[in-house]
Amino acid sequence: MGATAMLEALYTLVLGLGFEDQVRLIVDEAYSSFTHAKVKGLNRRAGLRYPGADLRRVDLLAERSLDQGVVAQLGSCSFIERQQNVVFQGFTGSGKSYLECALAKQACQHRIRANYIRMPDLAEAWALARDNPPRHD
Repeated sequence: MGATAMLEALYTLVLGLGFEDQVRLIVDEAYSSFTHAKVKGLNRRAGLRYPGADLRRVDLLAERSLDQGVVAQLGSCSFIERQQNVVFQGFTGSGKSYLECALAKQACQHRIRANYIRMPDLAEAWALARDNPPRHD
């Protein structure tokens, strides 16, 4: 189906709706576009190492010792509202970075700003900030 045929079909659909339904449809589409753009921007600014990470695709094998209930609870992002931190620890290659990116992406879906940073980079930024305190002139 070409774009013209799709537009004609949409126009026919919209004409069949009452005025209030037409306005509701337009507002819903505008809100959806705004929300999508907001989430996309939050994801981009988060600097995720794995931008395609998704909590639904986290491997919950028993050998990784991941509890599906805990992962689901983290996915609700309620720990952020409670001002709690989450720290992942484990062996190299155990999936910590992927899980962190998936959690940060979930926070972005909730329209919460996130930032992915590795511990060595955070320690370096912390040291730089300590050595160069902000000046209040």
